[in-house]
Amino acid sequence: MSMKKRVYRLINSFSWGSAALRLRRAAREDRGRKLVASAGHHFIDRSKGCEKLCIVLAGYKQPLWDDVFNRLAAYLPNDVDVCIMTSGLENEELKSIADRNGWSYLSTDVNHLSLVQNLAIDHHPNAKWIYKIDEDMFITKGFFEKLLDTYLQLENNSLYVPAFVSPLVNVSCYGHLRLLQKTGLLEAFRETGMTDVKYSDGLHHNRQVIENPMVAEFMWGGSNEQLRDIDKLTFEFSEGHDLEYSICPVRFSIGAILFSRDSWLEFGKFPITFVGSEYGLGDDEEHICHYACFTGRVMAVNENVVVGHLGYGGAQTKHMMEYYSNHRAQFSLKDNY
Repeated sequence: MSMKKRVYRLINSFSWGSAALRLRRAAREDRGRKLVASAGHHFIDRSKGCEKLCIVLAGYKQPLWDDVFNRLAAYLPNDVDVCIMTSGLENEELKSIADRNGWSYLSTDVNHLSLVQNLAIDHHPNAKWIYKIDEDMFITKGFFEKLLDTYLQLENNSLYVPAFVSPLVNVSCYGHLRLLQKTGLLEAFRETGMTDVKYSDGLHHNRQVIENPMVAEFMWGGSNEQLRDIDKLTFEFSEGHDLEYSICPVRFSIGAILFSRDSWLEFGKFPITFVGSEYGLGDDEEHICHYACFTGRVMAVNENVVVGHLGYGGAQTKHMMEYYSNHRAQFSLKDNY
């Protein structure tokens, strides 16, 4: 333990010291919020005034953009506006992608993930439904339709009140186990010994799901052909099947979700906080999951549509970027389903 940490621990052991540290943290967060609130942003508006909006958080994984945005353009219904967002930077390539496709583009001068999402939604006042997608998510056919169908089914014909709906994501603390169950590969995965094979938030136990690069490779079919084709899996789970969903009982990764504007307003928009990092990394996720759990709403997963997530950060992303470059055909848009 460093000298600095030892000093903080000593100070924190006294009631007066603990109170002083809390005040110091509060003052620091207040300065941060004021800085974020006063920051500028730049918005290129190509909205059609649709009631459905897809916001895409991007800017840092350029090698993926051709395949990610080709899939988005291919499966996007006509009644959905799109806004590409970059937090704390402006990217000419993304501006060009937005221009070519008739999408809006938003950049912020300061990097805070909640800020850029709130601004994107604010700039689309007609949007009642918000799809949020990260730049490492490979959507498949029916993504938009099935998520909305699931939300409405939950709202109108179930015992649940939805907070948000997600597709079945292959590299996800919840989704990977459901996908393995549906494909009959759970025991094969268990035999690898890579994880504890438990539903988790990936933070408090079973961290291997977000840290071990080989978990992501396995879920992309590195050792099993059945998992290699997310389009084929979506076809198999959708064709001839009724709407299927499950309820996630743990904090959920929100790389691809649908929520309503009413919910966004009810949970007070995404928070300008600094819990995960100075950029608010993960604070949006924690906030919307807290909203779900503490207001009696559910986090639901549509199980007809499989979406590919390249992988979580750090070593997993580094490894999977290399895997992606060596297996491009696996990720590219296909026209046979």
